[in-house]
Amino acid sequence: MTNQTLPPVDEDYKLHRRFDRIGRLVGDRGMAKLFGSRVAVIGLGGVGSFAAESLARSGVGCLDLVDFDLVCITNSNRQLQAMKGTIGKSKAEVLAERLSMVNPKAQVNAVQFFYNDRTSERILKPEGQPLDFVVDAIDNVTAKCHLLATCRELGIPVVCSTGASGRFDPTCIEVGDLAKTKVDPLARDVRKILRTQYNFPTGKRKFQIPAVFSTEEPAQPQELTYDNGEGFRCVCPGGSNGMHSCEKRAVIYGTAGFVTGTFGMVCASVVVKSLVSAE
Repeated sequence: MTNQTLPPVDEDYKLHRRFDRIGRLVGDRGMAKLFGSRVAVIGLGGVGSFAAESLARSGVGCLDLVDFDLVCITNSNRQLQAMKGTIGKSKAEVLAERLSMVNPKAQVNAVQFFYNDRTSERILKPEGQPLDFVVDAIDNVTAKCHLLATCRELGIPVVCSTGASGRFDPTCIEVGDLAKTKVDPLARDVRKILRTQYNFPTGKRKFQIPAVFSTEEPAQPQELTYDNGEGFRCVCPGGSNGMHSCEKRAVIYGTAGFVTGTFGMVCASVVVKSLVSAE
């Protein structure tokens, strides 16, 4: 059997030592693909911020960080942007600045939009290099379904994060086709809308969209002393924004940063493995 000669790595490719350890996993060819890829992370909360950081630390060369919201003090337990001095600042801008320090050669774009049918084209069809992958870390069901359906229509690979709130055990997290997830109520609602409004397959047929989900039943939120028996009170710096705010949510679930962060890292692993294995 003769050895097959592989084509040379792109001439513009050069591995920096900061990516030495991931390079030793995926090789020069894989790193060249990562450096040449563009990924959008839509929703920069407890899941999306960790997904974005993992992608930056894996060498993805262009990242679009999409979120309209401002950093809130209640984000501190799970979002990388939430630190002393950042409350009230743009989530996208704070995270973009952080990731630019992780990889100064990367193009990191802060996109301060709420994803919906009006902003979809500007986000999914950016100027210059087209998107190679999308991370769906949105927790608004209407926006989430529109994003997944539009990615399918445009042929953009997407990984979907389902419900991470109300969970305490990161070992219950799995990856599977969105049509086949178990337990998660958010995924169930998303499937119903995709099938009824966007003509996704019914029955046992797969959606061909990888989903990150937990098989742990979500726990109901507990009352805290400072609620004074009045329930959760929104302290978001942006107040009521007319889009996705505390006042529009029926229940505010508790979250554990080690669960939401794991969701984000698993999403990033799906993206990286797909990019480095692409022809």
